[in-house]
Amino acid sequence: MTLADLYPADRLERAREAAAGAGLDALLISPGADLRYLTGYHALPLERLTCLVLPADGEPFLLVPELERPAALASPAGNLGIEITGWAETEDPYALVAARLPAGMARVGVDNHMWAEKTIGFRAVLPDTDQALAGEVLGRLRIRKTQAEVEALRRAGAAIDRVHARMGEWLRAGRTEREVGRDIAEAITTEGHVRTDFVIVGSGPHSASPHHELSDRVILPGDPVVVDIGGTTEDGYCSDSTRDYVVGEPPAEYRRLYEVLLSAQRAQTDAVRPGITAEQLDAIGRDVITDAGFGPHFIHRTGHGIGLETHEEPYIVAGSALPLEPGMAFSVEPGIYLPDRFGARIEDILICTDDGGERLNRTSRELVVLP
Repeated sequence: MTLADLYPADRLERAREAAAGAGLDALLISPGADLRYLTGYHALPLERLTCLVLPADGEPFLLVPELERPAALASPAGNLGIEITGWAETEDPYALVAARLPAGMARVGVDNHMWAEKTIGFRAVLPDTDQALAGEVLGRLRIRKTQAEVEALRRAGAAIDRVHARMGEWLRAGRTEREVGRDIAEAITTEGHVRTDFVIVGSGPHSASPHHELSDRVILPGDPVVVDIGGTTEDGYCSDSTRDYVVGEPPAEYRRLYEVLLSAQRAQTDAVRPGITAEQLDAIGRDVITDAGFGPHFIHRTGHGIGLETHEEPYIVAGSALPLEPGMAFSVEPGIYLPDRFGARIEDILICTDDGGERLNRTSRELVVLP
């Protein structure tokens, strides 16, 4: 598989058609996941404007600072057959874009993560043009992964599994969360990622905080520890997996909590299939946890989509009637958190397939007891 497989040229045409269908006269895409999805160019987010201009009627072009033009040409964008043009330090890049867009545009889609100063810059040169979120269009394209993208996510999942498989090297009583976290962060890059995106090591009462930051708390015998980790591979695709560990013998109530959580997560992963809605999948695990008396302690959604971003569509949450479709990639990560005591979360990435779901994380979901 090549980068051309991951970033095919027909995405630009499909995006153009989708924009026109949504009543947008153009898409203006700044550095980030949408730009990488459309062109393969992993542009630096600079104060200088970089923007893919994709008119609904007209030829696309990529405007970059002149000093970044060699990098853009060397990226997969250089093989798409589109114009890559540089702008000089004394030029107004917003005016350059406006001069090349068709006159009388009513509405353009701007990248969801475009900096405010840049959206205002475009508003100044296109005062009679309304702005909408390009993500409303591009999200519908990105939500279903191609086979090449699924392969990239499989590689990312295997890489983060290799890190979890080594947890016994670092996690033990007497070390701080921060010390363990540093070792994990290094292993994330040595095991197949180009960047460590996040490391959560929540020990003892900190395990009850879903997004706990690394601290200098010393891990004690009997502590449950939530380890939630992820990174980005060279392909640009992300990993995310949570496993639970205990140093020594855990409290009896924690074992009961964990068995309930494991039953809920297994029920949800087994239920993944085309047609089930996001809210139905969320309810399956939530009902198991509620029936066991822990309902108020499952305080977040079941999951989030993953791809070029760790969090993207679809979101597996109550209130979302979105039916799952083959190619959708998302996490299933129910959790139970008892404040000031302990908590647990089990997270796998799944791909919805034609007849069910494929779990990309293969390490055991059982509670891992370390000496």
